[in-house]
Amino acid sequence: MSRPSAEQLKHAQERTIARLNQVKTHFDSQPGSGRFNRKVAIVTGTGSQKGIGRATARLLAREGAKALYVLDFDGSTLQEFADELEKKHKGLTVTAATGDAADSGLVESLCKRALKEHGRLDFFYANAGITGANFHLPTMDEEGIMEVMRVNLLSCFLAVKHASNAMKENPAEAAGGSIVLTASVAGIRSGAGPMDYSASKAGVINLANTSANMLSGTGIRVNAICPGLIETGMTTFTFDRARERGTLGKVGQLNPLRRFGIAEEIAQAALWLASDDSSYVNGIHLPVDGGLSSSLPVVPGQNM
Repeated sequence: MSRPSAEQLKHAQERTIARLNQVKTHFDSQPGSGRFNRKVAIVTGTGSQKGIGRATARLLAREGAKALYVLDFDGSTLQEFADELEKKHKGLTVTAATGDAADSGLVESLCKRALKEHGRLDFFYANAGITGANFHLPTMDEEGIMEVMRVNLLSCFLAVKHASNAMKENPAEAAGGSIVLTASVAGIRSGAGPMDYSASKAGVINLANTSANMLSGTGIRVNAICPGLIETGMTTFTFDRARERGTLGKVGQLNPLRRFGIAEEIAQAALWLASDDSSYVNGIHLPVDGGLSSSLPVVPGQNM
């Protein structure tokens, strides 16, 4: 198979960027449809201005949320974000909380606060996470691995534990609830992240599976989302470097859509799992990855 010409590559990159702009415009221009009307949610990992947590909080607000609690270890812009949402959406209350999503006392207090202040907790999105900094097995250390596990996996366990306890106290008209955990395609199989990060996300996937069954009969659903390559604060270096080189359109070429994703695309999946649109979906891990996890490695253009 002949290699594409420079002109063909340039055209493909331009089409990729144009498609991403279409997706973003679609997200920004859609009116709310009330899929989260009068409901209460906690979203962690909302500090990054172009992250999944912040995009999800924006979408929940647009879809009619009554109250949001947004949490991040870096709270430098959280209050500004909360004020922005309240100003834009009449009747919405947004509480900014700075702290560690793997702090049991903090997570428990937020869940109890939602119950005390609004009488219900409908949705907890455990989205906070970090990526391992070391890709080389011989130089990995126990402290680094356990920190990744603590932030990525323990935070999700605490979300399930404390959010489910709160949701069991919901009034009859708000019975049950939805808990969503951010996993990753890296948790499905090798090749999408460092060893420690991948192992932690595999644990998140299993946590969604087992939690759904441990909460059997409560009406509380637990699911995980597995994003592919998404432009967020965590992946900024990759994207900034590509922009400097003029090769942004090449990022994410390994999946069938041949592009990377944006945070809003994950937020749409989170909203679906939060709402009654997915009322019979429980205990799954949902890849949102452009099809990356749909195939084992193949040589493009070659018959199998």
